[in-house]
Amino acid sequence: MADVASPIGILTQVRVVAGLRWRILRNGLRKKASRFDLLGLILLGVFSGFFVVGLCVAFFTGAYAFLSEGRFGLFGLLFWGIFLFWQLFPIFAAGFGASFEFRSMLRFPLNLTAFYVIGLAYGLADFSAVASVCWLASMTLGAAAARPGVLPAMLLVAALFLLLNVTLERLVGSWLERLLSRRRTRELFFALFILAMVSLNLIEPSMRHYGGLLGPLALRIIPYIAWLPPALAGRAIAAAAEARFGWLVLGSAGLFVYAAVFSVFLWRRFASQYRGEELSETAAPVPAAARALAKPADSSDRLSALSPQVAAVVRKEFRYLTRNTFSFFTLIMPPVMVLIFGTMFAGKHPASEHPVSPEILFPGIMAYLVLILMGPAYNCFAFEGRGIQTYFMAPLHFRDIFLGKNLMLLSVLGVETVLSLVMLAWLLGLPSLPVFLATMAAIVFAVVGQLSIANWSSVTLPRKLEFGQIRGQRQSGMAVLVAFAAQIVFGGVSAVVLFSGRWTGNRWFPAEAFTLLAAAAVGGYFASLDGMSRLAEEKKEVLIEALCR
Repeated sequence: MADVASPIGILTQVRVVAGLRWRILRNGLRKKASRFDLLGLILLGVFSGFFVVGLCVAFFTGAYAFLSEGRFGLFGLLFWGIFLFWQLFPIFAAGFGASFEFRSMLRFPLNLTAFYVIGLAYGLADFSAVASVCWLASMTLGAAAARPGVLPAMLLVAALFLLLNVTLERLVGSWLERLLSRRRTRELFFALFILAMVSLNLIEPSMRHYGGLLGPLALRIIPYIAWLPPALAGRAIAAAAEARFGWLVLGSAGLFVYAAVFSVFLWRRFASQYRGEELSETAAPVPAAARALAKPADSSDRLSALSPQVAAVVRKEFRYLTRNTFSFFTLIMPPVMVLIFGTMFAGKHPASEHPVSPEILFPGIMAYLVLILMGPAYNCFAFEGRGIQTYFMAPLHFRDIFLGKNLMLLSVLGVETVLSLVMLAWLLGLPSLPVFLATMAAIVFAVVGQLSIANWSSVTLPRKLEFGQIRGQRQSGMAVLVAFAAQIVFGGVSAVVLFSGRWTGNRWFPAEAFTLLAAAAVGGYFASLDGMSRLAEEKKEVLIEALCR
């Protein structure tokens, strides 16, 4: 029968797969959790749209000004901005891009060309790609408004630049996927990523200290980057504006060569995946070795004050934290950032020209700690996977599970707070006693007050995450919005109460107010545990379906 069947065209294959994906998306919206997720993504998209539209105006204005005022050499800066954003943002926000599962696509009878086209088209679904396409369109409109004769060249260069960038982004993503298929490599990459993020805070002091040496060094590097794609695109448009068609052809040809080379490498990567390349770190099977029975420990249990159920959950959460290297590494970030902020804005030798008083810096840094460390609480079942079924079969209530998870989070927050306090006391000293006590009470109010909301979000809007993965680790869109709104509300209330001491002239008023708010938050938290247990039983199917995929 295969010899009798007529071959299917590439466009037909692409259309069939696109239709299937649309049906999967539409059918998935029948679930309430999926509708909430879509609503959250839409709202986040609206906020992101303001960012994109604002820069669209900037790119339009820049293109119009550079061409109308004759500053053709600066036009390449616009291409550089788009190029860097398109290639770097997907790496920094790897969990928020459109995930392309090649192994799932191999279930369909696609030929290699259709597989390549679909894989390339998925690159246009990333936020960085959509934003960059909008900015390229704005640049084209600005160039056409300034010099209509440049429009054909601008369309050609923009098309080549778009093809080059989407191909390079898919190629880099494919190489990273292969590189990060091993856990040790992922851990090393993540450690370097954290180091790079921390190093960004040292750019401004380094520029002030070594600014005189960077100018001559930049002049030496410029000739070498003149043949990179953004520089070629800028030179091609400048040549078109000056009617130097030889340089226009040279720049366009350079972009085409870059796109062709990247396409060849991407074709080879997709061909390997099309032939069934399996990226896995599963160990080869070996004979199982006999294991000795564990002997009961003679020492007393440090968690004996807790109930056995709560203590067991705390132990499990601690093991999950130490096993998940990415989460463990993120605990290093808050103290390091405290050290950097303390060095930059205060201390004996501040890097900033405008030192900040400990009365303001101390509450701000404590608020930063709460903001960073409370994020995972809004999806506390993320790493349970199929183990979520054990909770419903074990002889315990969900209030014990929430207590164990929340106690572990509070322990981590307590350790991070103590480390930060030690660093702040060493760098700039502690603030006055009223501000110190008010800040500590505000931490209790903000953290405990958010725990009830976070527990509700974890049950209602669960999202499965995997240990040791970076790409595709995206929280539920509505859960992100809930966390964002809760942080804004609690942060706003805390800021108003803190500044009320200055407005009223009573320095002890914030501490007294936060003590009452903290007591109310603690009482509300314990009152909500039974309700959360009943809600977890009602949402049993939602939890199991979301976490057991």
